[in-house]
Amino acid sequence: MAEPGVETRTRSSVITARAAASFDPVGRSVATARAFVRDTLQGWGYSDVVDDAVVLTSELVTNAVVHAGTSADVLCLRSEDGVRVEVADRYPEREVPIQGAGSAIANLDSENGRGLLLCAALASRWGVEYTPTHKTVWFQLDLPQRPVGTRSAGPVLPTAMLPVAEERVRVAVAQIDRTGTISAWNEDAERLFGYAADQVVGKPLTDLAAWPQTPGIGTGIAEALQLSRWEGSYGIRGLDGRVLPVYASHLRVRDADGEPSTVCLLVRDDERAVLQTPQRTPDSGAEHRSTDPFEVFIGSPAPDDLDGLLQRTVERARDMLDGDAAFLLLATDDETELEVRATTGLPSARQRFARVPVEAGAGRYGSARMPAVHEDLTAVPGAVPLLNSTGMRSVVTVPLKVEGRLTGSLGVAAESAGRYSNEEALRLQFAADRIALAVESARLGELERLRRGSLSFLVEASDLLAGTLDRDQTLALMAQMTVPTLATWCAVYTIADQSSEPYLSYVLHEDEERIDGLKALLSKIDPPDPVPTPGARVWNAPAEAAQRAALLASKRELGLGSTPPVSSGIGTTLATAAAVGGETVVLPLVARNRVIGMLTLGKPSDDHFRQEILELAEDLSRRAALALDNSRLYSERVAISQSLQRSLLPPELPLIEGVEVEVIYRAAGEGNEVGGDFYDLFPIRDGAYGFAIGDVCGTGPEAAAVTGLARHALRLLAREGFGGPAVLERLNAAILDEGARSRFLTLLYGELWPQEDGSAILKVVCAGHPLPLRLRQDGTVEPAAEPQPLLGVMEDLELYEQMVTLDPGDVLLCVTDGVTERREGTRMLGDDGLSDVLTTCTGLTAGAVAARVLRAVERFAAEPASDDMAILAMRVPEPHNS
Repeated sequence: MAEPGVETRTRSSVITARAAASFDPVGRSVATARAFVRDTLQGWGYSDVVDDAVVLTSELVTNAVVHAGTSADVLCLRSEDGVRVEVADRYPEREVPIQGAGSAIANLDSENGRGLLLCAALASRWGVEYTPTHKTVWFQLDLPQRPVGTRSAGPVLPTAMLPVAEERVRVAVAQIDRTGTISAWNEDAERLFGYAADQVVGKPLTDLAAWPQTPGIGTGIAEALQLSRWEGSYGIRGLDGRVLPVYASHLRVRDADGEPSTVCLLVRDDERAVLQTPQRTPDSGAEHRSTDPFEVFIGSPAPDDLDGLLQRTVERARDMLDGDAAFLLLATDDETELEVRATTGLPSARQRFARVPVEAGAGRYGSARMPAVHEDLTAVPGAVPLLNSTGMRSVVTVPLKVEGRLTGSLGVAAESAGRYSNEEALRLQFAADRIALAVESARLGELERLRRGSLSFLVEASDLLAGTLDRDQTLALMAQMTVPTLATWCAVYTIADQSSEPYLSYVLHEDEERIDGLKALLSKIDPPDPVPTPGARVWNAPAEAAQRAALLASKRELGLGSTPPVSSGIGTTLATAAAVGGETVVLPLVARNRVIGMLTLGKPSDDHFRQEILELAEDLSRRAALALDNSRLYSERVAISQSLQRSLLPPELPLIEGVEVEVIYRAAGEGNEVGGDFYDLFPIRDGAYGFAIGDVCGTGPEAAAVTGLARHALRLLAREGFGGPAVLERLNAAILDEGARSRFLTLLYGELWPQEDGSAILKVVCAGHPLPLRLRQDGTVEPAAEPQPLLGVMEDLELYEQMVTLDPGDVLLCVTDGVTERREGTRMLGDDGLSDVLTTCTGLTAGAVAARVLRAVERFAAEPASDDMAILAMRVPEPHNS
């Protein structure tokens, strides 16, 4: 008769899932079988019975593959109330010891028969079944009974083994209304983040949340707040400017009026066990999925995003080897560096996106390409740089490989020495092989999304940079495009020439209150070296200077320094130290084979840049450097052009006793001060003055060159004593001598003699120019000269001058064709329109006449003027009655 607990009947429980594997008759199969059972049961959520199942499986498989020398088939069956494991071998003729038969049962020190003894001690039920070719030993482990309402429970642990929490565990509770603004904020939230309730209520949660969002990945906290339930990690920016990593549990509810809101529970990220929901057991309908080796390790459902997959992977690896911490690093495309992407049990905010060289990474051969075990890190300091100063003593690391290419590294660490051996390395490698392809596929998907977002970002950046040639605006655009998309803060240094030192030209921080402190800090330290080597390089000077400043400020505050204690400024100093305490990188701005500046990007305390962001920043720096150099060249050319143009303008107009003179000049074209139209008024000799107004064919610099020739030639010839016709004939010859550069010129030239009786005598020559108009006191307007040939066309000119007398109150108006040819559609102001305007100017001063003409011209058409324009008004004032 069989002993109680021993059964040979077939199973009758409803089977909801199954997993099977076969193992060769070699010693390493025992460890592989243990890993298979552990992974399967934990994948089903049966962590309560995993340890007993692994122990029993180990003994039964050892009996089969080591002592019997046959292969072993292991079958795991899940039912509603427990799990059944069957181990079959191909040695059915072996005698089965019966409990209570004395010597038939092996003692604990014996290698033979101990599996059945353990089945009797640990299993709820167990038994043996025979077939002509197989012998199967099976055991049943029932799930422990849990109180009603208990979702999951862990084992009872000694006090010394419980995790350490800072002070008491604080659970911040914030309620977010339907618009995304904070409507409630409890006391624990104030203690964790530093904000009083009245400081944050009514503000959007997005103002505080540091969501891990990058170009090409659109998910944001606004979308997370709309979900009925959500759990995950992000950061909250505290009152001191530091970002505190938190684990959050969101529940969307509605009040009695039907208004929706979201309740957010927040704890420190290292206290996530307070809120984190234990992994659920797969539903009974997922039988076909439970045999997927990937989901056996990761669990179901598998995360559909890379960060979620990596976080689940490190947590699963830590639990599988009963470690205190785990980490996963992904390799760069050239396999030269590994970048930290997920950790658990480590200060993740400090380590995320940190990079280590592959050949200096973890491994007893100095490489991350092989599985490695370090039994005591204190004996080999620096062997695993990621674990420096973390308190971890032993570590096992394995590579993630796809088609022979290194794609990452997975590691599990413990605080005690000697925890891991080659057996654990094999188990972890087996798990890494299961998830390597899925991780690489998710990484490539994320990289593709990031590249699409990066391409869109660079196209927009190029458009913005190409849209301006202003140096200051280009600097502002460079900073605004990087903050906060690529970095938390940015500084741009410029170099005027090769002999100049870099100059801090622009500083920007995502928090405007930090800009002044950041600018003051960077102004006190030496700028980075202008190295033309492409790519980003780390610059530690800002973080070190900020730490020194914060330390000195703290000592002064406490009265420990050499200076008296102060109570102001320490907050700004500490906030600045936090703002620049992370990684800072410098990218050279190289244009036309010369370093013209540096683009500096920074992160807050303990943050690192991911490789894809640095590559995007490098692409942006190349475009920004060219835009900045173009703006510099444009500014230099504009300055040169304006300087040359100003030299073509006459100096201040001379004061002529007895005659009012006013000039208005407008050059067409952006950046032009002088065009094809020009004017001049200058003394010839005592009591005689020359005046001119002309129009060179065309506009812009070419016309301005002829303008300079004409103006200076007029002055020189007039002062040599030549009369008006002789002056213009010699000027005509000079213009024709210019050859292909010559342009024809219309010119009104005259000489003015104020008279003692209050009138003025003028001698004028009108060479193809719009005729001057004379306004009499009675309001009549008439031409004051006759038209003659223009200059620069014919060699032999016969010009003559005409005399005009201006009586007191008379006005002589001279304009260029930019005034008379002002157009609005098919209409043109013309000579008649100008005469009509002038008839309304009786009794006005010369300045008022010129201003009224200008207003009439501007109002004639809505579009800005397309031609140069000059207005010269001269008036003989009426005598004042005494």
